[in-house]
Amino acid sequence: MSKKVILAFSGGLDTSYCAKYLSETLGYEVYAVTVNTGGFSKEEEKELEKKAFNLGVKEYRCVDAQEDYYNSCVKYLIFGNVLKNNTYPLSVSAERTIQAQEIAKFAIEVGADAIAHGSTGAGNDQVRFDLIFQVMCPNVEIITPIRDMSLSREEEIEFLKSHGYEMEFQKAQYSVNKGLWGTSVGGKETLTSRNYLPEEAFPSQIKETQPSELEIEFKNGEVVAVNGENFAHSVYAIQNIEQLASAYGIGRDIHVGDTIVGIKGRVGFEAAAASVIIKAHHLLEKHTLSKYQQMMKSQLSDWYGNWLHEALFLDPVMRNIESFLDDSQKTVSGKVFVTLHPYRFILNGIESKHDLMSDKFGSYGEANRAWTGEDVKGYTKIVSNSLNIYHQINN
Repeated sequence: MSKKVILAFSGGLDTSYCAKYLSETLGYEVYAVTVNTGGFSKEEEKELEKKAFNLGVKEYRCVDAQEDYYNSCVKYLIFGNVLKNNTYPLSVSAERTIQAQEIAKFAIEVGADAIAHGSTGAGNDQVRFDLIFQVMCPNVEIITPIRDMSLSREEEIEFLKSHGYEMEFQKAQYSVNKGLWGTSVGGKETLTSRNYLPEEAFPSQIKETQPSELEIEFKNGEVVAVNGENFAHSVYAIQNIEQLASAYGIGRDIHVGDTIVGIKGRVGFEAAAASVIIKAHHLLEKHTLSKYQQMMKSQLSDWYGNWLHEALFLDPVMRNIESFLDDSQKTVSGKVFVTLHPYRFILNGIESKHDLMSDKFGSYGEANRAWTGEDVKGYTKIVSNSLNIYHQINN
């Protein structure tokens, strides 16, 4: 019997090459798996299935992991207001981790002898896939033809043609990776340190120019309603906000960061929903959490985002941080009011029964109801005492 290999299949040139190479050169039974984390429509899924079978795979499966992706990862990126280098909502970093887990589960389910992916040897994804596979199914061989043979695009195309497979081989000017939590965009500009991406590089073009109001309702830190409409799951609320905000070109930027493999990298992205939701959620937290809750959350959230980016999602410390983040959201409920404009948005304010900015305790700069001026005089004398001693001795 032929050995079974599970192929992480996107339908692009690299994974198309892998499908043919694994079956016709190495003699494997190829089980192609696409994991949908928000990047494919039903029509696109059907096209991927057709393409996979045309490449000679034995079986094709598309796993809808959108809700699992949100429940296990995206939710905590919102709770933590996670933006890598204060810029990037970790769109692809989070996706690859979840996709790798789903592929590993399938490999275990069918008793696969090997798992294959189409990563090159130059990026982060190779580490994310390899690490998850090595932890979840350590006895399954990992095959990476593109990386192992350092194949050029031209070599891959020639191989496919020689094996009777025709596809649209023309390379797109920009590489686009779409998912629930954002879309990455790469091109010649992102290979330099100088240039920004042109308008046409972004998949979502501006359709709206007049301002519009957006109301986002959170319950325990999760988006549950948009403009008064309730959703069965936060995934669909996120998709709704993405549709509304991307029409204004909101959430575009270029992220510069340190890759897992030790070099600096630059990638463009558009993440309208992620940008609006994170900032709206953060504003609601500033009204409903204590000063020290916010300080501790900020530190742990930075670590959470960094470890996720570095492919360490399965480290048990991540579950510990998630427990903290879950507990921190008990009072993060209410509405946030946003105005959408071309390329930007304004956070107008919030309404929440947990709002700590209550005028019954006082109004900043206007009136106090819980203390007197004499109380403040005594307080500042005590607080300043250690500083007075230090500066008088070290004058």
